[in-house]
Amino acid sequence: MTAPTDGYPRRYDSEGLGMSDLERRTHAIGVDIGGTNIRAGVVSWDGEILDTVHAPTPRSAASLERALEGTIRELMQRHEISAVGLAIAGFLTRDRTTVRFAPHLPWRQAAVGSDLTRRLGVPVVLEHDANSAAWAEYRFGAAKGSENVVIIAIGTGIGAALLIDGEIFRGSYGIAPELGHIQVVPDGRTCPCGKRGCWERYCSGTSLIDTAIELLASQPSMSTPLAREVRMDPGSISGRRITAAAQDGDPLGEATVAEFARWLGVGLAMVSDIYDPDLIVIGGGVGSSAPMYLDEAREHYAAMVTGAGHRPLARIRRAQMGEEAAMIGAADVARAARSESTSG
Repeated sequence: MTAPTDGYPRRYDSEGLGMSDLERRTHAIGVDIGGTNIRAGVVSWDGEILDTVHAPTPRSAASLERALEGTIRELMQRHEISAVGLAIAGFLTRDRTTVRFAPHLPWRQAAVGSDLTRRLGVPVVLEHDANSAAWAEYRFGAAKGSENVVIIAIGTGIGAALLIDGEIFRGSYGIAPELGHIQVVPDGRTCPCGKRGCWERYCSGTSLIDTAIELLASQPSMSTPLAREVRMDPGSISGRRITAAAQDGDPLGEATVAEFARWLGVGLAMVSDIYDPDLIVIGGGVGSSAPMYLDEAREHYAAMVTGAGHRPLARIRRAQMGEEAAMIGAADVARAARSESTSG
């Protein structure tokens, strides 16, 4: 049995129309492979997680594949499984069988999909973790019913995914869209990607820290609880601490979050100029604090988008699927890809 290597996930409606009886009876496994932990779950056709297994992420490629095989087999012993989807933060080939490069995992040009398909005897499909989460939102969450959607996951950096006419867009080589590395400030803050001034350096959890330090440097007389903490030990400050300070009314915290909202609006306007989506979904770890900044970001977006005042604006919503989105989406992508390969 070989893994499916072409096509996009087939569209199903919320009642599962378009699925065979076999697709409803069998389940798929979604695996969210993080740099620290592997989280695997059995997912039903309607997005319900039925069973889970967690394991630490090994450091070597061979050990990681053995750990994945063991984790998946454990679930396969308890459930009838039709396909497996792996959600991976890294660059994949467009056919979703090979990991080109994953910065937090040991794989380099590794044919993970075909190797695990051979070992397990069921199709194993790879998917970018942001695409997996986006697909979960499209099928079951905030993007359900929309056609042209941009998903922005804001955490340590910015992950992004794009759905065009209800299909995941991957680009010619499986890498798109790296929206977090669009340059918004020429010669701006350095980015781990090697460039300067990337959007995620001004609009992410780590950017909050840099912004707070820069604001305090420009206003040295500021004296607030957060300002004193930053002066005393800037290395101990986290994005979570800054948002908590803002919620408590700390002026430095509020100013930092306001800058974050401005840069989010700037980036969303650029994204809308390029893709013209009908919906933008904001998720990720910093996305959970969206009530603090989303209304202000909407105002910046509406003012800065090209043709402001003379064009429809994208709706901007919070993600709904939470931390399990990548697991659910990877399972559903794998199930649909298997269905395409068997029906074609």
